[in-house]
Amino acid sequence: MDITHALTAAIAKSFGLFYLIAFSAGITAYAFWPSLGRRFDKAAKSILDDEEGPCR
Repeated sequence: MDITHALTAAIAKSFGLFYLIAFSAGITAYAFWPSLGRRFDKAAKSILDDEEGPCR
């Protein structure tokens, strides 16, 4: 079997597509995981708790 540039490119494109789909699904599942809601809310509000006003 002769490995050509076209075959290598097709394999790389297919692998990259499935890799990005799996990665996106994992990130989405992590972001919407029910038990992590409190952690995300705390992180979103923590920056507001530290500020006393504008820097002078």
